[in-house]
Amino acid sequence: MPVLCCSRQRSCQLWGRRPRLRRTPWSGILALHLVPVALTAQTCDLHEYQPQPGLTATSTPAGLKLEWTGASNQQLRAEFLIRNGQPVIHELAARSASGTWKTIAYDLTPEFDATTGRRRMSEQQMAPLRGLKIALTPDVLAKERWNAFWDAPLNIPGEPKTNEDMPRKPEEIRRAQASYNITSCAVKTDGARLEVTFPGLAMGIFAGQLRFTVYKGTNLLRQEAIAKTEEQSVAYKYNGGLKGFAIDKSKGIFWEDVARAPHTYEFGGAVNRDPVALRARNRLAVVETNDGASLAIFPPPHKFFWAREIELNLGYVWYRKDSDASFSAGVRQAEHEEEYRPSAISDEVWERREKQSRHNIGNFALYNAPPGSWQHMAIYYYLSPENATNAQNAVLAFTHGDRFQPLPGFKVEVGHFHTHFNEQLSDAGTFDLQPTWVPVFRELGINVLMMADFHSDSHPTDPGPLRLKEQNVYFEGCARQSDRNFLIMPEEEPDATLGGHYTMSFPHPVYWTHVRQPGQPLVEQIPEYGQMYHVGSPADELEMLRREHGFVWQAHPRTKGSTGYPDAVREMEHFRSDRFMGASYQSLPVDLSQKRLCESRCFGTLDDMNNWAGPKYLIAEGDTYMKFPDDETYPHLMVNYVKLNQVPRYNQDWSPILSAMRAGDFFVTSGEVLFRNWGIEGTGSRRTYKADVDWTFPLEFVELVWGDGDKTGRQEISATSVSAFGSHHFEIPFDAAGKKWVRFAVWDSAGNGAFTQPVHLK
Repeated sequence: MPVLCCSRQRSCQLWGRRPRLRRTPWSGILALHLVPVALTAQTCDLHEYQPQPGLTATSTPAGLKLEWTGASNQQLRAEFLIRNGQPVIHELAARSASGTWKTIAYDLTPEFDATTGRRRMSEQQMAPLRGLKIALTPDVLAKERWNAFWDAPLNIPGEPKTNEDMPRKPEEIRRAQASYNITSCAVKTDGARLEVTFPGLAMGIFAGQLRFTVYKGTNLLRQEAIAKTEEQSVAYKYNGGLKGFAIDKSKGIFWEDVARAPHTYEFGGAVNRDPVALRARNRLAVVETNDGASLAIFPPPHKFFWAREIELNLGYVWYRKDSDASFSAGVRQAEHEEEYRPSAISDEVWERREKQSRHNIGNFALYNAPPGSWQHMAIYYYLSPENATNAQNAVLAFTHGDRFQPLPGFKVEVGHFHTHFNEQLSDAGTFDLQPTWVPVFRELGINVLMMADFHSDSHPTDPGPLRLKEQNVYFEGCARQSDRNFLIMPEEEPDATLGGHYTMSFPHPVYWTHVRQPGQPLVEQIPEYGQMYHVGSPADELEMLRREHGFVWQAHPRTKGSTGYPDAVREMEHFRSDRFMGASYQSLPVDLSQKRLCESRCFGTLDDMNNWAGPKYLIAEGDTYMKFPDDETYPHLMVNYVKLNQVPRYNQDWSPILSAMRAGDFFVTSGEVLFRNWGIEGTGSRRTYKADVDWTFPLEFVELVWGDGDKTGRQEISATSVSAFGSHHFEIPFDAAGKKWVRFAVWDSAGNGAFTQPVHLK
């Protein structure tokens, strides 16, 4: 059995073994006493390794050992070897600053598997393109299918007429376990991190490498399969983890269920054939050893998740008892959506919600894998010399306990949710029902919630009698559920006059209809409701927005029902006016080769809009449906931090919120990166972008992005030298000559991030 060993001359070689054995400190498990037998073996490349205090790679009798200083000056180590072409984590261990080493596990083997299907463009995307007279050529289909939302590649045969070239065929789905043919490794220092890469990974249509990364100043260990395929139109999901945990050395695997009750499985049951999915709160499971050390297991907080319409917890961590002696654990994605729990009293509403529950199954899009793109399939571990509870708390600190952290001078806003609120209230027969979705948002730390009902619910296109009554219920319900620091604003997502879908928001309740009949005035007084608008054209809508100080922005630009938008309206008075605020931001699609959330579609739209016209912004939205407290909502959500000292009451003017947003006085974040201050200093061509930033995960890079009215440029600055849980004052000088606008963003090593809105230069 060859294993990996590194010499003091900073080169690693494959070594054979003689039959002589010795006992490790962990009784019952044998380690190899290694001596070199062949000098012609391939080497482990260390020319990019630079030792530094608290972050070292050294040779051992067993292989390659990484040691690093973690949180609270805890010490961590991970030792690697190669056995029959298979990479092995020979040991994981941790100790407190003044304590003794505790072994967490011995002889763990990484495992990955991928399930692939075929990416298809949805009919929902094709319909607006047909309406714009855009021919659905092979090139258009090839481009737009990567922005599909309504696609479920693993749903065989699928619903007819929902996507191109249906039905799906069983042979499109392929499943593959990762295999390894490892003969070498490479060690690289990148700022305050060390990467160990093992080329020789194969996984069905994917091929690439296995990588482990450790970060100075934190106990994180990242394991990832980095692989690509050359096939066309591939959508995929992955599962991964570690195999070989010793049952007799472990207390068990710990997790909290969706109701926050703690659980432990001690592996006293029968052997498992398949992984057991845990519907664990916070997407987290922890293995604890008999001597009180632990290993937490979890996926990246946001980038692991593709967009869905509901957030049911599908079980994102797993265990598998492989024998009476060992078990495995890791992270996973399900293969299909599950129906949410519809509720209603009236038959009409029940049937609508029950149908919607099933229709959500048609959206399970998986990840994109364009040909030749290096997909980073990541798993995180947190090594701790302490027990499972302490490890759990340490991991939850990275996401602030899955809560959007309060920040002085800001309020957290997010919108675009379809809860059918007025139907719920009408069905219940009372305004004083507390819907299941209200505590979800309050627990997340949301201060301002902009709803988006009257989209697939109620009677949005009714000319008046039904719609106005339902709007009244909607407004009254929002008033009852709002509070001192929690405001529900009754927005709407119409797809009426402008084209595509868009979000509409006012600083107070406004009664209006999508219909203006011949001879009907734009504005009318209705005794029961007061002033209301009849809107029958884009001009009517824009006039209503101006009179009522409202704003619109394009919902899900360049995908779904807004495919082709806002491009199609860029010359319209709507878009050119100050009433058109921009477009929404949502992590859709997900391509794990990209460094940013929604890298191409969202930021491409943002940069294009600002090159076309005056200031336009990206506004974080959810675009999801019913919610329950046991859902896993946090990872699917990005939010806006709006400069605001206090939240207006429902019966007050909401203009401070919308005015701050229209001025660009907000930033968008996944929650792990926060801005305290930002702005541009200087005059003329010599300017400096300054920002005060806090973060949790180790950072990856910061960037300054600009446009000249035609094209976009950027300056990326590596931030890998900073550790987890930090703060920094960034100052980036730039030449303003020829630049129309600039914006700033910060991205961390787990794919989380935050960005400010474009500032147009004078």
